[in-house]
Amino acid sequence: MWPLSRENRPKQFCKILGDKTMFEQTVERFRNDFEVEDIYVCLNSGLLDQARALAPEIPLGNYIIEPEKRDTAPAMGLVAAKLFKSFPDEPVAYIPSDHYIGDVKRFVAMIKKADAMIRETGKMLDIAVTPTFPSTALGYTRVGKKMSGEESIEVYEFLGHAEKPEFETAKKYLEQGDYLWHASYYMWTPRKILEAFDKYSPEHGTRLREISKAGDEETTRKNFSAMPQISFDYAVTEKIDPANILIIKGDFGWSDVGTFDILYEAQKAKVDEAGNLSFSNFIGREASGCLIYGRPEKVITVVGVEDLVIVDTDDALLVCPKSKAQEIKKIVQSLKENKKEKYL
Repeated sequence: MWPLSRENRPKQFCKILGDKTMFEQTVERFRNDFEVEDIYVCLNSGLLDQARALAPEIPLGNYIIEPEKRDTAPAMGLVAAKLFKSFPDEPVAYIPSDHYIGDVKRFVAMIKKADAMIRETGKMLDIAVTPTFPSTALGYTRVGKKMSGEESIEVYEFLGHAEKPEFETAKKYLEQGDYLWHASYYMWTPRKILEAFDKYSPEHGTRLREISKAGDEETTRKNFSAMPQISFDYAVTEKIDPANILIIKGDFGWSDVGTFDILYEAQKAKVDEAGNLSFSNFIGREASGCLIYGRPEKVITVVGVEDLVIVDTDDALLVCPKSKAQEIKKIVQSLKENKKEKYL
């Protein structure tokens, strides 16, 4: 999401979906239904001050600090290892803080349904949503027969996971109809998560057991840094026995806000009469389908253009077709290669 998000201010701490940051919105989704003491935040130390300023009500002891960036397998394992001592058999939901949720009430109802089913079945619960186009940036969950449908929340058997397929494969998944987008809401108990690492990724499992047993900062740092840098999807989900997982079919208006074109699609209900979505002081003539971010003190005007992304910040300006939003990562790489890190 460059240039909105930066290395020292990732998209979770940006006002991408309105007047509040995505992190604030994520925390707020649970305030009415869960105790704040039950909300834990996993992040690296460089982001701690930003998080605490945005959500000061979360106790300092509820922050789980990653010693470095090593992808979701070490991070999720660290959470399980830290919570194992106090809550070994209490269901835990991993909630990414960079998602768009249209129907918060229904989303929370599904989290509560998962909690009940974990206690009832002992299985991992996950959420997947109906795909709308063949994405190569998301994982796919294959589902089987419907296992439960009470309270209008549908639960299916899990038949397998494929992470970030090639375009033709993603297109085939879309046509088949039994593959859903993986929304990354893993839910299980700390005990079960650690056991899954032990069995399917023992390189992580051994280190996580050391962290859980010792608990001190030095042991955590040493073992965390030694774990393979890989996602939980590759480390565990693609290998796990399908009988150990159930899938809730999510229908709450979901989007993984990873690129500007996806962000635009998620908020199409907010566009103006010409199809423009603006978070800026914007005036357009003969302009349509554009996504514009800017500062209130600076007017952005466009004439005779369509389907553009325009992002104006204090030190950087981005203009590109929405269809090329996936290519922004190449601009970021070029900035690194040209030693312009101050803009990252």
